[in-house]
Amino acid sequence: MRSFHRLRPARASLRWKIAALAAATACLVVAAVGVLVHLWTAHDIRDRAEAHASNTLYAAMDTYRRTGTLTDGAEVDPAALPDVLRHPADGDRHTVHDGRVDGNLGPSVWAAQRVGGPGSQVLAVQVNMSPELHTLRRLDATMAVASLAALAAAVPLAVYGAGLIGRRLRRVSETAGRISAGDLDARTGPTKGHDEVADIAATVDLMADSLGRRLRTERQFTADVAHELRTPVGGLLAAADLLPPGETEDLLRARVRDLRGLIEDLLEISRLDAGAEQPVRAHVPLGAVVSEAVLRTGFDASVSVADAQGAEAAGTVETDPRRLERIVSNLVVNAHRHGEPPVEVTVEGRTVVVRDHGPGFPPDLLRDGPRRFHTGAAERGSGHGLGLTIALGQARLLGAELRLDNAPDGGAVATLRLPA
Repeated sequence: MRSFHRLRPARASLRWKIAALAAATACLVVAAVGVLVHLWTAHDIRDRAEAHASNTLYAAMDTYRRTGTLTDGAEVDPAALPDVLRHPADGDRHTVHDGRVDGNLGPSVWAAQRVGGPGSQVLAVQVNMSPELHTLRRLDATMAVASLAALAAAVPLAVYGAGLIGRRLRRVSETAGRISAGDLDARTGPTKGHDEVADIAATVDLMADSLGRRLRTERQFTADVAHELRTPVGGLLAAADLLPPGETEDLLRARVRDLRGLIEDLLEISRLDAGAEQPVRAHVPLGAVVSEAVLRTGFDASVSVADAQGAEAAGTVETDPRRLERIVSNLVVNAHRHGEPPVEVTVEGRTVVVRDHGPGFPPDLLRDGPRRFHTGAAERGSGHGLGLTIALGQARLLGAELRLDNAPDGGAVATLRLPA
């Protein structure tokens, strides 16, 4: 279990996803427009060629019948005439597309009409479309170049626009991450625009306000209850001293001591929540401080102190020794209460590891972290669930990382890493 759950940025930035989508959309639009323009222009070229061939044949036929001469490139029974036009119906003009290419000639459109009655000669006109098709190819090339230029200009604009949205969303994400890490004063603040991103930012801020009010109310209630109970518990301790010695007096005194310990824990948590605690740092031998903290718990636990290379060492660290002792003692007490012996404490470099050989931490604790007055699974034993909460709060105050895990071969493992 990590001491904090931070939001991790996605591997593929939203900025580039939007830019890629814009580029893909632009490519599809360019391809669709290019195909439509090409097809429409090619169809128009063919229609105009057919109309030109038909009109030219009409004029050539009129001249040939009146004067017997051929004009406008007309031919009688040309060798290249497509077979489909060699037997046209009497008096009808027919056109057909010829896709053959011979040098600069072709594709072309033929128009043909029989000169006289059945069996007479066929007058035909051929209209070459190669110049128009060459113009069409130049138009296609021009459109391709213009499309690439437009795409080259559109993609940076899409990247820039997506970057604006991405920065706004990243700001909201960072604010949510700070809130989840415990900074209840984090706010996104006013954002530009009146779109969905602004709505999300406003919603996150409203959520933070509501969450902050609820947590502050809860913390204040905890602190007030602890303060109010402190005086009557002190009176109970004084009253216990007036009881005659015996089993009843010992039992009552033990219960009152437990109640006083619970109240002190609640007061400590309320001070940590309120940010009223400040560490008093000093250079101390880490191994000695940990050994003393384990000894004061009164529980049996082995302590092993070694440096990073495995040699026995007594390295010093700069930290608050009182708070460090508090963290280590809470971890050791938690291991004995909720785990099983042997309990092992290892000090290596700036890392302190406390391990037991019990059932381990319950899954919900590893997933959500320690919760107050919640001890997890029943096999973990009984308690108030404040020990790990206090240890985590003190670790945060020291700038340390407290990680809770389960060992592969069984048992709970708490790892405290002090900052350099």
